[in-house]
Amino acid sequence: MELSKYHDPAKNKELLAAIMNDPQPIEELTNETQELFRQIKSNDGPIKHFSYKKTRLELLWSFLAEEHSTEDPHHYSERVENGDVVPEWKTELDEEYIKLENAFTRQVNVEDFGAVGDGMTDCTKAFREAFGSGRVDVYVPAGIYIVRKLELPSWTRLRGAGKGATVLKLHSAAPKRQRLLANRNFIRGNHHISVERLGLDWNVERLGNVSNTSAGNNFSSCLTYAHVTYGWVKEVAAVNPGLHCFDVSSTFYNYGGDGRRAKGGSRYVWLDRVNGWGFGDDGITTHHSDYIFISNSHLCDPSGRSHKKGFSNSNGIEIDDGSRFVWLLNNSTTRCFGGVEIKAHATSSAATGVFISGHLSVSDNRSFNFRHIGHHAAEDPDSLSAFNIAAQRLVAVTPVFTEMYAGSSPRALVVSGFRNVAINQFLFIGDPQYDYKGHPAVAIQYKAGDVSLTNGRISGFKKSKSDLYLGSGDRVTVRNIRCLDSAKRPVKGGKGNKTIVVENVGPETV
Repeated sequence: MELSKYHDPAKNKELLAAIMNDPQPIEELTNETQELFRQIKSNDGPIKHFSYKKTRLELLWSFLAEEHSTEDPHHYSERVENGDVVPEWKTELDEEYIKLENAFTRQVNVEDFGAVGDGMTDCTKAFREAFGSGRVDVYVPAGIYIVRKLELPSWTRLRGAGKGATVLKLHSAAPKRQRLLANRNFIRGNHHISVERLGLDWNVERLGNVSNTSAGNNFSSCLTYAHVTYGWVKEVAAVNPGLHCFDVSSTFYNYGGDGRRAKGGSRYVWLDRVNGWGFGDDGITTHHSDYIFISNSHLCDPSGRSHKKGFSNSNGIEIDDGSRFVWLLNNSTTRCFGGVEIKAHATSSAATGVFISGHLSVSDNRSFNFRHIGHHAAEDPDSLSAFNIAAQRLVAVTPVFTEMYAGSSPRALVVSGFRNVAINQFLFIGDPQYDYKGHPAVAIQYKAGDVSLTNGRISGFKKSKSDLYLGSGDRVTVRNIRCLDSAKRPVKGGKGNKTIVVENVGPETV
């Protein structure tokens, strides 16, 4: 199975249904997943008032940070809308979009300000004049528009003739640190901004053969929303950025240690039907931001050039440092290091409160990778923040070795360092002829705890030693998993695991 970079992600829902061949109604499945999560959710939670010895750099960063909490003050959950699982707060976001449309005092065509979509003319001034101080609906006809940097004020909608028809391309003289499109004020913040139906080309070719295509922190991306409240990105293609295609971010990233997060995060942002490829780091990433919805999107084929060669942690969708309360619906990834990675660096708080309903990963190295770096080995401090993931309808097809991250073993799923993880209804398909070098399809390990893996099928991992490896973890339950034409051993236990429950797991009988 192959998905090209031009794959239409609006077809993901239909594609997932055909692959899984599961007639269970989505509302019934979602209720089941929520109940499984409630059953395994630990009452222990993060250790209150616990601290670990921080480095001098972490202490400096922490002065600019605020406390991280895993609890959602609104207690938002999921609901079913038109056969899809959406966050409860989507109703509020839809109402705010109507407010955006009603706030326009001008509707303009950027050509009226002198923009020319010929792929040569610098149109930066025309766009800036069109944006003005906001309350404007800016239309961009088909063409390639060269710009140096565009900053959107509050109450602005920027829309084109289609993601393949209207393209904003970064000027060849733009520095490496340049963002192509961002909100105007990262410090004070912006609100009510929408970007729709166009393409964004960061033009990485202008840098030549540099060893690193990004400039650090949240620079060097196609689209950055930093400190944005109520934001939309609809039907946008972002290509060849030095760092990220789409970054939903805080004013600055922050590395003040576990239990701390950056100030100035974004809130209530929805990315829908976006495509991205050629990214130096990640396709879609979130940092230190709350209430994010990513749906019907496709990310693939990173360049990995913001990392050292052979150590490229380039993910299709990455829910990263300090992110909270994120919903993913019917997305797809292919040929990335990670399809979906929910994580944090050792010097930051982990993402928490993530719900996934439907994801198709094809030929990623690690289809679904949930981890808190630096907080999962036996000698590491326990994570204060790596909690609460619920997922359903996960499909991994032929995970593979990759030159992007040398030596990283293929996995359909890895959970390490996270607690309170419930995964329900999944299909993991390997290639029976592919040499997995004995590595398992699934690994639950390294301080993972309160994990439920339920109602799944695994097939095709014939050259693995086991389909599931249950390493050092606590309170891990696997139930109702069928293995067909796969590894000789359905389950292998590791040293240090405790309170492991395995029920109805084994070869499928015909």
